[in-house]
Amino acid sequence: MAASSPAGAPQALCDREPHVPAERLVAEMVPPPRFDSVRFETYVPDPAQPSQAEAVQVLGGFAAGLDGAGAAGGGKRRWFARKPAAPSGPRGVYLDGGYGVGKTHLLASLWHATPAPAERKAFGTFVELTNLVGALGFQQTVRTLSEHRLLCIDEFELDDPGDTVLVSTLLGKLVEAGVALAATSNTLPGKLGEGRFAAADFLREIQGLSAHFRPLRIDGEDYRHRGLPEAPAPFTDEQVTGVAGRTGGATLDAFPDLLGHLSRVHPSRYGALCDGVRAVCLTGVTPVPDQSTALRLVVLADRLYDREVPVLASGLPFDRLFSEEMLAGGYRKKYFRAISRLTALARDAKTLVEA
Repeated sequence: MAASSPAGAPQALCDREPHVPAERLVAEMVPPPRFDSVRFETYVPDPAQPSQAEAVQVLGGFAAGLDGAGAAGGGKRRWFARKPAAPSGPRGVYLDGGYGVGKTHLLASLWHATPAPAERKAFGTFVELTNLVGALGFQQTVRTLSEHRLLCIDEFELDDPGDTVLVSTLLGKLVEAGVALAATSNTLPGKLGEGRFAAADFLREIQGLSAHFRPLRIDGEDYRHRGLPEAPAPFTDEQVTGVAGRTGGATLDAFPDLLGHLSRVHPSRYGALCDGVRAVCLTGVTPVPDQSTALRLVVLADRLYDREVPVLASGLPFDRLFSEEMLAGGYRKKYFRAISRLTALARDAKTLVEA
């Protein structure tokens, strides 16, 4: 785990080499901390968008219909008729809507509302699911998740055909085992200008699995069209180092060193890398040098954002992390999400300087 540091000196993320047992990867497939308390009742539909209130009602019925259903038990279900060898009818729901309409809130609410113990339902991003397959192997992942009643996949990514086929095959096996599915999805490179990923495109990309999803449209304003929030001005090295030294649970790393360390730690362990961290302090932020490094940083940004860990930095502001070429390419939405999330965490960190 974390290496020891001199007395009074902050730890460094680069000193941490977490080893995560496979069972922890599965046990941690729950809604992230910032969605611990969300419920259908806390989702506030826009009166001008009736599809939002309808989505709450439909998903509530979906959850209730899973009572006593799934691989862990039998019983009647209102939503899905299941035959032992070949289930008929939809086995899942796809939340089709733009950025900022609350898809993750609704997906997490569905997880919370489903009447099953936490160990019999799973929630994770597409990346976390592919990382789980990488850690456990395909067959073990099928066996493990087949015990679940519900699998929720946030931000189903379709920019890597190999991963799409892998996960589609996995989900097909889980459907056969009686697992119900729910998903939101990311945007295909060719659809970036539309502001959302249309259900028809999602269903076409997952091909044979499409019959198992019922699309549920959630209309609303696409907040992404308002542009990225302006990143706060960076602090000085001295300010960042000072905050790290006086803040309990803070880490301190040179940004280039951290990028190098991420290349040596499997992304499935980035959550464990953040265990017990109350603030991340970075000196010398520079542009990310290549796409592989950039994608690893995206995963770390997601894990920090999920855990609401403030990030204090010197060097360049976070809206200058990625090159124009990266921001115009197929992973554009991931990079914009990372900038937005790191910017939010940087704003949270300003209070540490003022303390």
